[in-house]
Amino acid sequence: MVIGQKNAEGSIQRSCLPRLLCAREQYSALLLFVAVAAVCLLVVVGSGTYALSSPADVGGEMEQRFFNIFPRQAAAGASDDELEAALRGAADANRTLIVSVLNKAYAEEGGLLDLFIESLKQGEGTGHLIGHVLLVAMDEPAFRRCSGLGGVRCYLLPPAAATNSTNLSSEQLYMSGGFIRMMWRRIRLLGDILKHGYSFIFTDMDVMWLRNPFPSLNRTEEEDLLISTDGFKGRPEDYLGHELNTRFFFVAASNRTAAMFDEWHAAREASEGMKEQDVLNQMKQQGAFRRLGVRVRVLDTARFSGFCQDSQDARQVVTVHANCCRTMRAKVADLKAVLGAAKQLNGTTGRLKWPRHSACLGSWRK
Repeated sequence: MVIGQKNAEGSIQRSCLPRLLCAREQYSALLLFVAVAAVCLLVVVGSGTYALSSPADVGGEMEQRFFNIFPRQAAAGASDDELEAALRGAADANRTLIVSVLNKAYAEEGGLLDLFIESLKQGEGTGHLIGHVLLVAMDEPAFRRCSGLGGVRCYLLPPAAATNSTNLSSEQLYMSGGFIRMMWRRIRLLGDILKHGYSFIFTDMDVMWLRNPFPSLNRTEEEDLLISTDGFKGRPEDYLGHELNTRFFFVAASNRTAAMFDEWHAAREASEGMKEQDVLNQMKQQGAFRRLGVRVRVLDTARFSGFCQDSQDARQVVTVHANCCRTMRAKVADLKAVLGAAKQLNGTTGRLKWPRHSACLGSWRK
């Protein structure tokens, strides 16, 4: 027999006799409800609960951050989709593209961005490559300038991913703190591109493309990384004997190379004050390439040239890098001279003597 009586709808109402027993049951039910609710809250929020104990959570900020965890994750996914769309738009049928990074200083009118695009337009067999270039802007002014050029693909690096909100729009002098942060942010981006399954040539904007570099890479399917150097010593397979230069390289997408970029970027934590190129050379000497199975070849400066070691035969030169140069103004001045000289050579069989890199030589004395 059930103690109670039916209400108008026919459901059972229990009598609370005595009242103390009823109150105790109600109190127990309330405790049970609170406990279950707390467990559910922990399950739903999961790892997001760390925000609740943050010292920064004062003045109502805690509640706002707590409920904004999931929208931030959704936004991160959206930016990932935007990167995929940008990569897919620039890549060729083999999922290969050309990547370069710029900030406001690089994008100034008459600066490195304009010179880089000019080199692609006037180079031998390079015009069609413009459609496969993805220019990654680190700030809004650079993105606006890039987008205004027409005929080039531009991608704005999401603010949440841009070097902890540090302003890197201005010129970052060689080995300054801003310069080092820019280099590390770039490595993180390139690692993300590999994880999307795209191979690429990375090129700094102070690298002029005089000819299509892809045929001159002579890459075999077994090679993962083809990388430039400041001074070639005659044996391309001897990467241990060369100082690798990260301003121009080709990398094939694979689990090996993605793991290498992850390890490379993670090494910054123990490498304060070191630029990413120095860390890669350190990793090389410590056997990282061999351990990860990454197969590396060094590019000959006879074709992939630079100011540190000029090619003796300009007719072979594919790219020219304004390395061994400290300031952007000096790079622009000397690269303009290079493009002018290369323009005279195009279509002729004559020999060319490179102009002296006077501005870059003088940049170290300032």
